[in-house]
Amino acid sequence: MKHSIEEIELKNGAKGLLIDVPGASVMNMKVQFRGGMRFAKSPELYEIAHIVEHLSFGANAKYPDESTYEAEFTKNGAYHNAWTSDYSVCHETECADFEWDRILDLKRIAITSPKFNEAELKSEKGNVRAELTGYMNDYGRLLWPRLQKAIGENVLNLRERLSTINNITLDDINEHYRRTHTANNMRFIIAGQTKHRKKEIIRNLESWELSPGERFEIPVDELHSSNAILIKRKDASNITFGFSMITPRRLSTEETQAMGALNHLLNGTMSSRIFGQARRRGLVYGMGSGINSTNHYSSWDFDGEVNLETSEELFTLIQLEMLKALNGDISDADIEAVKTYALGRYQMGAQTVSQISDYYTDDYFMTEKVDFYDNFPNIIKQLNKPLIVELAREFAGSGIHAMVAVGSVEKQIINQLANCLVF
Repeated sequence: MKHSIEEIELKNGAKGLLIDVPGASVMNMKVQFRGGMRFAKSPELYEIAHIVEHLSFGANAKYPDESTYEAEFTKNGAYHNAWTSDYSVCHETECADFEWDRILDLKRIAITSPKFNEAELKSEKGNVRAELTGYMNDYGRLLWPRLQKAIGENVLNLRERLSTINNITLDDINEHYRRTHTANNMRFIIAGQTKHRKKEIIRNLESWELSPGERFEIPVDELHSSNAILIKRKDASNITFGFSMITPRRLSTEETQAMGALNHLLNGTMSSRIFGQARRRGLVYGMGSGINSTNHYSSWDFDGEVNLETSEELFTLIQLEMLKALNGDISDADIEAVKTYALGRYQMGAQTVSQISDYYTDDYFMTEKVDFYDNFPNIIKQLNKPLIVELAREFAGSGIHAMVAVGSVEKQIINQLANCLVF
């Protein structure tokens, strides 16, 4: 879908993007604050941001409880959600075009005038506790916080997060909300038919009653390597694994796409070098790899599940194919295949207003930079083997890496598998 972008800064200090999508039948809205778990007042209150997020659609200045607000919000089919990460809390909404102004105002009411109370706090503590307890049985969710912690990120694992819930009081909730939900700490992306509604949108956003506050900086951690870690689960029938290599900087858009090309070659399809071969040999049902970036570092992450009896063969394959890539064993035909695949994904990737908004979300909320979607074909054309190999070597040679596995096996087995990850 064709679209154009304008960045605006409000008088109150908030900033955001208006993405005009001519003829769009829906409006997509995201409002983000740097108020995630890392911005808790103390480690003992670590889970507070998550609970504030759960309370965000509860009682407010106009509606006495969540069910009343929800009934009004969704009566014409509108959708809303919120999520919390280490750094962010983000409120997302999508609605029919005809009611965009009503929904934006309901969003204003929920975000600017919550009425936190003991009854809803008790309920949401229970809901968050149930959510995290469920994650304890999701081995993928279980291992990644442990890996973050292993390399030096100042985060808590799931069990530690659960232990902080009882510490959180209503006063703590109010303090965290007041400190984090401020105008200068707010960023937004509104996508849909915005061009001729710009003044109305700005008028609404500038009416949001938020204290000035500040835009929090992303914390800097001292990262380091870790020995392999086993999270022992007696009932685990296979080995769930994740491993990462870290470079202490944020990749550019061009570099991210180059690493995306390499991940496609290694794990992207049934014909890929690691995953594709592993499937053909009956070693693994599913595995993948990807790039994740914060302001201060980027991680090259691999994950999957494997049975004990095929684990050694899989990790030997990973080692072999990684060494080939690091040694530059990538043909011109490989590069051309990656380019045509990426171009196809580009043409398929902006078919909805939500897809367009999502494309800009991570970079804008993290860095306030905008890489226009229409520039993507030029980036694809510039993909080249030297850059891909250089970046792969940067990750492999950074000296910051870790592996975490969940399983019922002995630690010695995990150590042996981790030895295959020395490239």
